[in-house]
Amino acid sequence: MKLAINLNKGIRYTAIALGSLLIACQPDEIGEGNGIEATELDAGFSITGVADANNTFLLTANNNYLTSSWDLGKGAGFVSGGTEETVFYPDAGTYTVHHKVTGIGGVSQTFTQSIDIESSDPVAGNLVVGGKFENESDHAAWTILNISASGANWSFNDASATINASGYNQQGIYQAIDVVAGKEYVIDMIVSGESNDETWFEVFASTVEPVQGNDYTNNVVMGLNTWAGCGTGSFNGPLSSVGCVDNSYTGSRSNLVSFDASGTIYLVIKSGGNQTNGISISNVEMRGAN
Repeated sequence: MKLAINLNKGIRYTAIALGSLLIACQPDEIGEGNGIEATELDAGFSITGVADANNTFLLTANNNYLTSSWDLGKGAGFVSGGTEETVFYPDAGTYTVHHKVTGIGGVSQTFTQSIDIESSDPVAGNLVVGGKFENESDHAAWTILNISASGANWSFNDASATINASGYNQQGIYQAIDVVAGKEYVIDMIVSGESNDETWFEVFASTVEPVQGNDYTNNVVMGLNTWAGCGTGSFNGPLSSVGCVDNSYTGSRSNLVSFDASGTIYLVIKSGGNQTNGISISNVEMRGAN
């Protein structure tokens, strides 16, 4: 496990410090307080690898502040937290961690470090290639499955992929993934959209290889369906939370799958409808559950 820590206060810190001096000269603009401000804020934190826990780290703040929030570099932004945070990074890559603290008078400071993960966790690492759709390499990991002759189209964007369809046409994207017999896997992704009507969106995991020009209906895991009451209005979140399609493996609402034999399966994402004004996906994942 390789850990590279980079410190970065720089201009961000300087700008905050200058702003604090300006506010100190104008206490009436702070609010209803007495004009007193924190002058010795410390947003710094240390990073320590957790023993016997792969790609797991303990973040410990220096604890000179009133309130604290962390951005762990996973795309969730700042979330309120405490003096210590334990974070697990299942996938290889560089993660930028921000710690923001606030003191008396509303003055804030942010401190940044980065963590370099050399290799993915062998159990929880993401098996999906290009699931973030960040660049042409990610886009090339997916194959378009043409089901209808026209009227439905997947487009690859910067950090997402989007399906638009009309006239009850549909199209899919897919990729092959190697699995181990009897092992449980969890599938999920972030989905967003609005103003869709008479629309379906389905995710499959099956040993059956897709065939161009043919529909795909093998082993649905989860999805959206406006007739069933989801995928309507405005939505944004994990498909496991906002979806309403039962898992054919379990017969219930679940994103857990397993397979009888080791080998290649196909992760297929299919969507279409009469008025599908755009369903976007990002952060497509398939990870070992145990």
